[in-house]
Amino acid sequence: MTSEPLQPDFAVPRHVGLIMDGNGRWAKRTGQPRLRGHEAGVESVRDVVEAAAEWGIQHLTLYAFSVENWQRPAQEVEGLMAFLSHFLREEEPTLLRNGVRLKGLGDLGQLPDEVRATLAEVEQNTAGGERLTLRLALSYGGRQEIAHAAKKLAQEVLDGSRGVDSIDLESLSASMYDPDMPDPDLIVRTASEIRLSNFLLWQASYAEFHFTDTLWPDFRREHLYRALQDYHGRVRRFGKVLSRDPAVEDQA
Repeated sequence: MTSEPLQPDFAVPRHVGLIMDGNGRWAKRTGQPRLRGHEAGVESVRDVVEAAAEWGIQHLTLYAFSVENWQRPAQEVEGLMAFLSHFLREEEPTLLRNGVRLKGLGDLGQLPDEVRATLAEVEQNTAGGERLTLRLALSYGGRQEIAHAAKKLAQEVLDGSRGVDSIDLESLSASMYDPDMPDPDLIVRTASEIRLSNFLLWQASYAEFHFTDTLWPDFRREHLYRALQDYHGRVRRFGKVLSRDPAVEDQA
C-alpha cells in the first residue's frame, strides 16, 4: 500500500483514542449485512493493536459501543453483543502474545451477563500485560461518565466523607470510570466524520485530532502511522506560550 517505514523514528503519543467509524457503510458499499462490517473491522483492530504494542504506545482506547448504540435495532444489538463475546475469547491469545492488558471502559453493568463475564475473564487473564493497555469503550458515553463522577462525589458529600470545597479537577478525574487512564494525546476518527460523538469528553480537553476518510474495516497500521506523523508535527501548548513557540516566532 505504501513504501513508508512502519517503525516510527520519532516519539509516539502515550495514549491514542480511536473512534472506529464506517463499519455499516463498508458493509453497504460491499452489498453485505451490517454485522459483516463489524466482523471485517476485527482485522483492523488486530493490526492496529499489534502495531501500537510494537511502536511503544502505552495506552490505546477503542470506541467499540456507545450508550447511544443501544438504540439500534434489537437484532443488530443482539448480534453485536454475541460477536463481542466471541471476539473477546478469540483475541485473548493474541493479546497475551503481544503483552497487551485488556480493560473495559464504560457502564459495563448494562452489558449482557455473558459478555460481562467474558470481559471480566479476559481482563483477569491479561492483567499481566506490560507493553500496552487496551481499553474497549463499551456502553460508553462521555456525558454519562461525567454525570457518574458528579454523582459519586455528591454521595461522598452526603456520607460526610468529603467536603464540598474538596471537589476540584483532580477529584473529578479520580471519580471517572478508570482513574488510572491518562488523558489521550491523540484521537483518531475514521470514515470522514469530524466530531467526538460523546467520546472521552472530559479527558480529551487538550487532545490532538486526526480525521481520515478511510472506513474502519480498511484501516491498517499504515493509516495509524500517518496519524502519528501528523501528531508529531503538532506543537502542544496546553493554553500556554512556549519559550520557543514557532507560531509566536512567525509573528515576530
